[in-house]
Amino acid sequence: MNHKSICRMVAMMVTITLWTAATATIPAGYYDSLEGKSGEALKTAIHELAMRHTVLSYNSLWNYFPETDRYPDDHNKVWDMYSNNNYYFTNTWSMNREHSLPKSWWAITGENSNTALYPSYTDIMHLYPADAEANYEKSNWPLGEVSTVLYDNGVTKVGYPKTGQGGGASKVFEPDDRYKGDFARTYFYMACTYQHYRWRYTYMLNNDNWKSFNNWSIELLCRWARNDAVSDKETDRNDAVQKCQNNRNPFIDIPQLFEYIWGDRQGQVFYLSEAGILPDTTTYTGDPELIAPTQNTVLDFGEVALGKSLDYTIYIKGRGLTNPLSVQIYLYDEQMFSIPVSTVSRTMANSAEGYPLTITYTPTAVGEHTSRLLIHDGGLTGSVGVMLKARCVAVPTLSTLEALAATDVTSDGYIANWKPASEQVDYYVLTRTIYNKNNNGEVVTETFTTDDGNTTSYHFGDRQPGETHTYSVQSYRLGYMSEPSNVITVDASGLTGIEADKPLLVLTMEGGILIKCSESVGRADVYDLSGRIVRHIDNLTDDMFLALPRGIYLLKTSTSRTAWKVAVQ
Repeated sequence: MNHKSICRMVAMMVTITLWTAATATIPAGYYDSLEGKSGEALKTAIHELAMRHTVLSYNSLWNYFPETDRYPDDHNKVWDMYSNNNYYFTNTWSMNREHSLPKSWWAITGENSNTALYPSYTDIMHLYPADAEANYEKSNWPLGEVSTVLYDNGVTKVGYPKTGQGGGASKVFEPDDRYKGDFARTYFYMACTYQHYRWRYTYMLNNDNWKSFNNWSIELLCRWARNDAVSDKETDRNDAVQKCQNNRNPFIDIPQLFEYIWGDRQGQVFYLSEAGILPDTTTYTGDPELIAPTQNTVLDFGEVALGKSLDYTIYIKGRGLTNPLSVQIYLYDEQMFSIPVSTVSRTMANSAEGYPLTITYTPTAVGEHTSRLLIHDGGLTGSVGVMLKARCVAVPTLSTLEALAATDVTSDGYIANWKPASEQVDYYVLTRTIYNKNNNGEVVTETFTTDDGNTTSYHFGDRQPGETHTYSVQSYRLGYMSEPSNVITVDASGLTGIEADKPLLVLTMEGGILIKCSESVGRADVYDLSGRIVRHIDNLTDDMFLALPRGIYLLKTSTSRTAWKVAVQ
C-alpha cells in the first residue's frame, strides 16, 4: 500500500472513530462478539448478532415508521427515499412498505415458499416507506447505475444498466446520490443477517461463496458506501430500529466495517478500538446491567383478529448479572398478554446469545390493549420496562378476487394482474406454477406476496423459453386468506388467459400433456391413432398432468364436441 493510501485510510478512520463515539447510541458490550475476527468469521459473527432480533408483524410496520422514517423538524412528515413528494403519516395511501432488497429474491420453492414466512419480510432495517409509483417502477430490479433512463422522478431512476452491471437483469434501480450509501449499508446488513438464505434471483447475490455478493455488486456497493458517508438520518434511524426490534445495523455504527469483508481491508483482523468502541475482552467485573432490551422499548403487535394470537420474541441480554432475572406482565390489559416463564437464569441472560423470551398476545375482546413487560432483579439497580401495544379487530370477511390476463408478455417475463379487493387487505398472495421448468419437465409451485393491499400487479422476470406459467391470487388480512381466484395461464407461446367461452386448454409438455380449464370438464378419454383408449379419466380438472409416451393422441371429453389432437415429444 502506498503512502497516499495509508494517509487516506488513517484520516478516514480518525474521522469515523470520532463521529461514531460522538453520536451513536450503542449498548455497552453489544459488538464484543466481533472483536479480533476477520473475513468469513467476522461476517458470521455479524450474522449471529443481527439475527437475534424481535420479528415484527407486517401489519404493525406503519406504527413503527413514524419513529424510524420521519423528518427531525417535522415528525409528521414521511422521509421518502424514493421521491420528492410530500407525504405525511396522517395519509400514506399512496405509499408502500418497500423491501429495499426485493423479497422475491429470497422466496424459496417448496412447501414453505411464501416470502411472508421469513423474518426478512418484516425486518424494518431494510423496509422503508416508499412512493407507490416509484416502487412499482423499481420493481425487483437490482441496484445499479443507469445508462439509458426509462423512468426518473428526480430521486429514483430506472433504466438500462451501465456495462458490467445488472448481473443479467435488463434494468437497474439507481437511487439519488444522497441515499446511495444508505442502500449500500442496508444491503451489507442483509447479506450478513440472512447469509443462510438460498437466493433465487442472483443479480447481486449468489449461493457460491461466503461473501454472498457478486463481484460487480461488491465494487458498486463499496464505492457507494465510501462516497456517501453515514448521515444523521441513518444514525437516528438505527437508534429507532433498535427500540423496535432490538438489533442494530453495524455498518452504520462502524462505517468502515464493510472494508474488512468486501473492501480494502479484506483479510485484516477487526478490532473495536479502531471504531472508538471499547471491547470487554476480560471477565466483566462491573455492576450488573441489561444490554437488551433497552428502557422504554415499544413492542407494537399491530392489529390482530379476534380468535387469533400473535407471538413476539424479545432477546434478554445482560452482563455481570449475579442472580436470576424476574420477568412479568403487569398493568392495564395484562390478561391479554402472556409469557411462558417468570424467571430467566443469569447464565442464559449473560450469554452472548441472550435469552429469547416469547410474548403472546391473545385478545378476547375487540379494542386497543396495552400492558408492560417488567424486567428486574438479577442484581440490577432498578428495572427495565417494555411497553406492549396491540389492537384487536373483528374477523375480516374476504371476497374472492378476479385474476386478469397477463400483460407485457415477453420471452423472459410478464406482469400478472388482478382486480383490487373491495375490502381492506394487508397484501396479496400470488400462487404461481411453472410447468416444464428449465425445459426438464419439472413442475414447481411457489408463492409471492405484494408490498401491501394497494398493488394490483406483480412483475415476473424469470420466465424461460418453453415454460408454461399459471397464476392465481388471494387476499390476506390478519391471518385469513380469501379463496383462490380463477387461474390465468401464460403458455410457452406467450398466449394468456382462459376465457369463459374456452374452458379447456391442452398444453403439450415433455412426457405428457397438461390440462388447463376454468371449470371441471367431466369424463375424458385419450386415444392413440389406432383408436385404442390409452387413458381414461372420470373427472378432468384444472392443472391435471397426464403422463404419456412419445406419440400423437386425441383427447375427447364429455363436454367437448370435437377432440383435441396433441403430439407428445
